[in-house]
Amino acid sequence: MIIMAPVLLILLGATEILQADFLPDEKISLLPPVNFTIKVTGLAQVLLHWEPNPDQEQRNVNLEYQVKINAPKEDDYETRITESKCVTILHKGFSASVRTILQNDHSLLASSWASAELHAPPGSPGTSVVNLTCTTNTTADNYSHLRPYQVSLHCTWLVGTDAPEDTQYLLYYRYGSWTEECQEYSKDSLGRNIACWFPRTFIRSRGRDWLAVLVNGSSKHSAIKPFDQLFALHAIDRINPPLNVTAEIEGTRLSIQWEKPVSAFPIHCFDYEVKIHNARNGYLQIEKMMTNTFVSIIDDLSKYDVQVRAAVSSMCREAGLWSEWSQPIYVGFSR
Repeated sequence: MIIMAPVLLILLGATEILQADFLPDEKISLLPPVNFTIKVTGLAQVLLHWEPNPDQEQRNVNLEYQVKINAPKEDDYETRITESKCVTILHKGFSASVRTILQNDHSLLASSWASAELHAPPGSPGTSVVNLTCTTNTTADNYSHLRPYQVSLHCTWLVGTDAPEDTQYLLYYRYGSWTEECQEYSKDSLGRNIACWFPRTFIRSRGRDWLAVLVNGSSKHSAIKPFDQLFALHAIDRINPPLNVTAEIEGTRLSIQWEKPVSAFPIHCFDYEVKIHNARNGYLQIEKMMTNTFVSIIDDLSKYDVQVRAAVSSMCREAGLWSEWSQPIYVGFSR
């Protein structure tokens, strides 16, 4: 007998019989779900599906399910439906468990677990790519009113340390329901693909879905182990620098203005940094703001170079990368 306060649990094979404090005079037997399966439905995506146990007694109670992800990364959650979609890397394999639960504010009744797994895909150790990195960038599409902005994708990687010389890698990405294979590669001295370029993708620059990238390979001498990785867009999106930066000096006032970067995000979604360098004494001033204008008090004896960069504000998405600095603008003079 195992005591789990405030629930009394007796394990009998696959069935747990529990006494709940909200059922003071009754016992209810919860049975594990049946036909639990894990199906790969896309790059780095699986569907978990199960069915209620047909022998489960019904007492006008609302049964739920607890799902526990065991690998590659532990997680658990509860649901009322009998399927669940998971976005996760798969090159390490995947395993999960599910059980029937009944709970209120004070107690939990639970069946035993039903489990299933996907084995890691075959391949020799050390043959998969390493240091996979990807970046996105947004450009204006003047020929499309439905999608005025296009997102490009650039990925690079290193050849696996134990990959044979004839190894060839292929890259695929998935964003939402769209999956594409790379058509433009860069190669190393042995002709092996080590980088990929998508000038146009189905990625939404303001989207919040995970970007899934898979690199698999082939060789006549060894099975090449695939490698997949998930990227959050805010963490890899290379914002464009601000446009049309201007700077004017009137007496001791330096006035700087600019326009928002080429981006699907509206004007209020940007933070800016202004960098003012005094060429005469080397003094560097950096100011952060949310507006697209800045005024600084300067001396009128120096020459200055001015640059501005941008980042999407945390008001509109999670904090990400800063853009490159704009091209320097030179104002003032030196004596």
